[in-house]
Amino acid sequence: MTGRVEGKVAFITGAARGQGRSHAVRLAQEGADIIGLDVCANTGFDYEASTSEDLAETVRQVEAVGRRMHAGVGDVRDYESVSSVLAAGVERFGKVDIVLANAGIANSGKLSHEWSDQEWRTMIDTNLTGVWNTTKAATPYFIEQGTGGSMVITSSLAGMKGARGCVGYVASKWGVLGITKSLARELAEYRVRVNAVSPTNVETPMLDNPMMYKVFRPDLEAPTLDDAIGTYATINLWPIPWIQPIDVSNMILFLASEEGRYITGAVLPVDLGASVL
Repeated sequence: MTGRVEGKVAFITGAARGQGRSHAVRLAQEGADIIGLDVCANTGFDYEASTSEDLAETVRQVEAVGRRMHAGVGDVRDYESVSSVLAAGVERFGKVDIVLANAGIANSGKLSHEWSDQEWRTMIDTNLTGVWNTTKAATPYFIEQGTGGSMVITSSLAGMKGARGCVGYVASKWGVLGITKSLARELAEYRVRVNAVSPTNVETPMLDNPMMYKVFRPDLEAPTLDDAIGTYATINLWPIPWIQPIDVSNMILFLASEEGRYITGAVLPVDLGASVL
């Protein structure tokens, strides 16, 4: 089956790399044009940030499959930043049909009482307020267009169960499920479906970096991927350390397409069974 979102326009935050890039390319393969936003800058946590070159590479990959992409640098913590990128994309493509509130950050593994006020605010402002800003900017377009649509919010396995050393991340990912459930009710009359995906570990730069190796192997001074990879696998029911971005993208494609036309207010795990442990 091809063309599952043919002629649609998708707005994706965190589009420069990782899951966001994968979502952009997968939807483009199925016929969608893309409006992509990324901050392309360090957000205050200790791993390598996305860059404008990363965002340009996403554009190149979308165009390589024959679709168009409007890319803009913006910070989901700032409503006007999100709104302006989306408005420019809608001006170019004429509409928006799919919204993927995907942008997010991870943290350094400190215990709750060790977090600074600034670390807490950065995490919540990005992962929770950023989702609200994204959906707030997109909702008027859906209402005015009157043609329905789909929003998919990226939560996490951490949004379904607690975890040691990432209190702000866990709080934010539980919080976005509240946004999902509330918007599903608010937008039902406009035939806009709102769902969330909750992945386990995903092999992206956000998890494949020295900061996260230390989170998973705090007993070692400077752990490598080889040191940490076995611990990554222990959180999953299947003995596999992580899934690939495409696994999440395929779930999002399902939710955004007509195949998911009667699914709203749902939280769908893509987690190697981790949520049942």
